[in-house]
Amino acid sequence: MVTSLPARPPRAALALTTLLLVLAGLLGTALITPPARAASLVQVGSFGANPGNLAMYAYRPDGLPGGRPLVVLLHGCTQNASGYFADSGWRKYADQWGFALVLPQTSSANNSSSCFNWFQTGDTTRGQGEAASIRAMVAYAVADYGTDPSRVYVSGLSAGGAMSAVMLATYPDVFAAGSIAAGLAYRCASSLTEASGCQYGPTSRTPQQWGDLVRNAYPGYTGPYPRVAVWQGQSDYTVVPANGAQSRDQWTNVRGVSQTPSSTRSLTGGTTLKVYGDDDVRLYEISGMGHGLPVDPGGAADQCGATAAYFLDTICSAYHDARFFGLDGGAQPSPTPTATTSITPSPSTSPSPRATPSATPTGTCVRASNYAHTTAGRAYQSGGYTYAKGSNDAMGLWNTFTTHALRQTGQDYWVLADGQC
Repeated sequence: MVTSLPARPPRAALALTTLLLVLAGLLGTALITPPARAASLVQVGSFGANPGNLAMYAYRPDGLPGGRPLVVLLHGCTQNASGYFADSGWRKYADQWGFALVLPQTSSANNSSSCFNWFQTGDTTRGQGEAASIRAMVAYAVADYGTDPSRVYVSGLSAGGAMSAVMLATYPDVFAAGSIAAGLAYRCASSLTEASGCQYGPTSRTPQQWGDLVRNAYPGYTGPYPRVAVWQGQSDYTVVPANGAQSRDQWTNVRGVSQTPSSTRSLTGGTTLKVYGDDDVRLYEISGMGHGLPVDPGGAADQCGATAAYFLDTICSAYHDARFFGLDGGAQPSPTPTATTSITPSPSTSPSPRATPSATPTGTCVRASNYAHTTAGRAYQSGGYTYAKGSNDAMGLWNTFTTHALRQTGQDYWVLADGQC
């Protein structure tokens, strides 16, 4: 058999191909199709003691080495692990920053609405029920995946948010930090009847009383308690906004800091961020948002997730939580207070010719491509990705197509400011 050779391509086609390859090198990976991902969410059949009758699902990015962090994600009522994994936005940052995910799943056998039983003492006590099952999943991940036992975090929505508070209270020796989205304070309720009262109205307790509920969850514990972020929609009629304030009172008291914020900052999506102590506790209050997890679909560095039932398009909570947990590999971010100080931009920093600067109360604001930001000294690139200089805010791929706004808040210190200038 004689196999004919392919016809030689015209010189113009060769020249075009060469040009595209050169551009691909200059623009990072913008013109190169990324390799297919083999990793997927998988169910773990046996993970140890399971008194709470929960199922375990896990996700490990391709090539994840040992010693990496672990985040536990707890779904809301009527949801499941796969839906939460698909829509919450956490997979993006697990892939980008390299950490494992564990997603416990409850069922109608435990609760008619497939809610975690955050109000049942048998499931919210250390060493018992659902709390003990989730703890066993963490132990399994540390032993079998080699995740770092000192960098374990938990986050959840609604009943899952309330269960996140349960895990932080009952296992402060396991979790370094956590977040509570549209959830409730630990032991706000200890029965189904009390649960309804907590959800729909404020409970009369002082910060000290809220804090005592946590301290009594693990008597004799003398170690540090986790840092906590609280997310609360201000138009939530399922878990009313008073619950966000109660969670704030509980965890500021446990952390030993004032209930008066040390700084306040406006973020995208109608979000107000109040920080307490030295970033011990955060309270995100989202104007006009109902009951759900904040997501912000899109391709920017601080965008994530997909809209669906109880996944509401406002702001990417996973991005802010991952950075609050320190999962981005940089220093802990320090939120910039609004309207408290006026910082004069450094005269040595000049915007790139393709950038658009504008003056703001906190300093110079510049919108430009990631490539332009790096060449002007406002950002740097590492491994094909771009990071704001000073704050280390992740900005996505290093190329001329991805654009972001950066605001200067100090000498050689820039923060991501999309939607703010």
